[in-house]
Amino acid sequence: MDPTTQSLSVAPGPTDDQVRTANGELLRPPADWQLVPPGDAALTRRLKAAGPTWAVQEKRGRKVFSRGLWAPTSSVERIRAELAAERADPAYARKRAADAQRRDRRQGEYVEDFQQAVLQFLHFHSSHEPLAKQLAQAVTIHATPVGSGTVARTQRIPIERRAEAAVIAWMRHQTTAYDGMTIPRVKGKRREVRRMLAERSKRLLEAYRTGRPSEENGACPLRLALSKHEPEQ
Repeated sequence: MDPTTQSLSVAPGPTDDQVRTANGELLRPPADWQLVPPGDAALTRRLKAAGPTWAVQEKRGRKVFSRGLWAPTSSVERIRAELAAERADPAYARKRAADAQRRDRRQGEYVEDFQQAVLQFLHFHSSHEPLAKQLAQAVTIHATPVGSGTVARTQRIPIERRAEAAVIAWMRHQTTAYDGMTIPRVKGKRREVRRMLAERSKRLLEAYRTGRPSEENGACPLRLALSKHEPEQ
């Protein structure tokens, strides 16, 4: 079957004018196609709907990055012209502004809900309530920005589990030596280290839930970490 009649997901090839299919085959886009760089979501959506296209994606670790979209030049020029006309209409600007306001409102609501979920997970003793609020704020500031890629942005698990995972992740980076550790490149070793540090963080949190001071207040890794965040809040 002619690959130019199909919409494909491909990887970058050895040269700029080549792509590699899932089975390793090297292809060259037709001469009357062009590579549209990523960044204009509306253009990409409409080109894919018009088809056929080749989506160039590069996997690095667990993440997949878009490297552009090969599509017929005639389709690219037509759809770009249509989008330009739509975007020049004052109604488009009003719609964009209204959409932005809705997104900001939803984001504000989510930040509030997430911080409350963090507080519920922490469930510190009343004598440590100020510390719980400070920690919840620090975790929320770090975890909730749109595009942050943190566990707080996923919809695959309930918000209660997102809150717990975000707290443990924040503590791993802020209250342990994890970021400076040299971890052997052995399968499962990083997961093992994370699990060990998570248990340590959970014991620290449990001390504050029961009202016991965790170590000396001044030497507590949680208090020390939060003291570094005070100017940001």
